[in-house]
Amino acid sequence: MSATALPRTRRRPRRPNWTARLRRISQAVFVGLILAMSVRHNLVEGSGQTASIDALCPFGAVETLWRFITTGQFVPKTHLSNLILGAGLLIGIVLAGSSFCGWVCPFGALQDALTWLRKALHLPEIKVPVKADHILRYGRFVTLGLILFMTVSTVKLWFAGFDPYRTLFGLEWLFNFNLAEFWPAYLIVAIIVTGSLLIQRFWCRYLCPLGGLMSLLGHVSFLRIRRNADSCKGCALCNVPCPVGIDVANAKNAVSTNCIGCLECVQACPRGGTLEVQLAPTWLDPLKRPASLAQPAVEEVTQ
Repeated sequence: MSATALPRTRRRPRRPNWTARLRRISQAVFVGLILAMSVRHNLVEGSGQTASIDALCPFGAVETLWRFITTGQFVPKTHLSNLILGAGLLIGIVLAGSSFCGWVCPFGALQDALTWLRKALHLPEIKVPVKADHILRYGRFVTLGLILFMTVSTVKLWFAGFDPYRTLFGLEWLFNFNLAEFWPAYLIVAIIVTGSLLIQRFWCRYLCPLGGLMSLLGHVSFLRIRRNADSCKGCALCNVPCPVGIDVANAKNAVSTNCIGCLECVQACPRGGTLEVQLAPTWLDPLKRPASLAQPAVEEVTQ
């Protein structure tokens, strides 16, 4: 080996994907919790003793925040619990970005289950072209803006009648099925479920308003997946398991804030130290002085 040759990067040994297993357990726990609360609410509906699914969603904090600030009141069907959950989610975003989507969100878990079903049935996956994918991701912000505008304008939980998460996990379709009244909600669910069966995490990628908001706030996150370009061999194996279609292999420094924190890319990378979760917020990067600039000053002192 010549004196200028670089040392061989160590390969990460194959090991059980315990992260994925823990994530599935976490998802199952939260799905079970929400379903149990929905069943209980529907069985004792009208008693006022149990919270509806509306009061258990952190997005409700976003919807009711303006009215709470300006009048001290809540948008109907929301509660103080929404603000508490919203505050908890905000802390989670600052710490770990959009990991809520990959580890907690029941609708995200449903989409992961649909991906498993598609593979089990050997159904074709629709691959959205890169340019189209980039444009379609702005749909999350369109949805977010529309919901906030309509909620402020109507002073009611406007999106509740269309929200696929609420329609499915609220279980009203099971306890009080009413096609004549709720057909728009059922149609939207059918479209989203079909889309998520053929396009991995279809709702998360292109339409989820909460996901769009978290992708913006994720820029302040302390924990980020960092890519070491020097040790990356360009195999792009990290791109394959990403459920939201992020181009991890070409990340300049940190993985996109569209990341849901599943850590599948880290597990897939064959080279240890190339992809790592680091306590290294990107907003501190401009404050770090490059070593190449610091070196001359050191030499002047030592001469």
